[in-house]
Amino acid sequence: METTHRVRTGDARTLDCPDDSVELVVTSPPYPMIEMWDDIFTELDPAIGAALEDVDGDRAFTLMHDVLDAVWAEIERVLVPGGIACINVGDATRSMDDGFRSYPNHAEITDRLTDHGLRALPDILWRKPTNSGAKFMGSGMVPPNAYPTLEHEHILVFRNGERRRLEPGADRRYESAYFWEERNEWFSDLWELPGETQDLDDGLRDRSGAFPLTVPYRLISMFSVYGDTVLDPFLGTGTTTLAAMVAGRNSVGVDRDPDLLSALEDRVATAPERSRTIAQERLADHRSWVEQRRADGKEPGYEAEQYDFAVNTKQEQRIQFYAVDSVTATDDGFRAVHEPVG
Repeated sequence: METTHRVRTGDARTLDCPDDSVELVVTSPPYPMIEMWDDIFTELDPAIGAALEDVDGDRAFTLMHDVLDAVWAEIERVLVPGGIACINVGDATRSMDDGFRSYPNHAEITDRLTDHGLRALPDILWRKPTNSGAKFMGSGMVPPNAYPTLEHEHILVFRNGERRRLEPGADRRYESAYFWEERNEWFSDLWELPGETQDLDDGLRDRSGAFPLTVPYRLISMFSVYGDTVLDPFLGTGTTTLAAMVAGRNSVGVDRDPDLLSALEDRVATAPERSRTIAQERLADHRSWVEQRRADGKEPGYEAEQYDFAVNTKQEQRIQFYAVDSVTATDDGFRAVHEPVG
């Protein structure tokens, strides 16, 4: 199996992608009203900088989301019927003209995407565990003027119309199955996963997010099949591209900053090792689950066709894991060759 991964420097508001050309979008945009993104939003619309200088939070919030709205229109255009969009975003807290308040980015993005005709599905709260004892902001130990800290982000999930239809009995769909016990964990509406510090120089780190590989890898495994194309219009350091490569999907990544994209080459070089490790860990975890299931007196009902273990449902029988064997550079990105993991 081969996959292709196109990487482009460009503007997410005018994607160089045909209509109905991607099956899944996984992305994390700049978060409106988070100060680290102020300069980027102002560069895209100088009126945002003026609103911030006037300390007008409502106006700045609306204008920042107007910038993102052009991207959501493009996502609706390029998604196939039934395709899924997963948007990771955090809310913001900030002191502006009306004092300290919360800016609900997740609610605004949900409204904007549904206005473009996408259907909102149940979303996921991604809670980032922290060792900090500071669980509040404000007045310390006395009421009433303290505030909870934000320790979670939202993974918003949307579908383009009705459910996607694949050809009956498609090998690529059933080979892409996840295990029964993985489904029970992954499709929970609360994920507790740590963030990830990117291995970048200080300047690039200031312009990147802590988006761990586990998040896009899970979403890609949940909402796409082998051979699908995954788009990230805010690619950054390329975590979605790496996750798509590891998961055996094609990808398209776009970012305005060529310096961030240049960091991707070293990251995709780790794909063979990462993909094999992830596949082996998933297989080992399943074997342990089968042992525990049997110890509990609950025998799984089926045998996997490619592996020497039982599975709990008929839909898992044809499951097949692939690892990246090699990655080569192309004119517009990378090509990966995958081999089955036995």
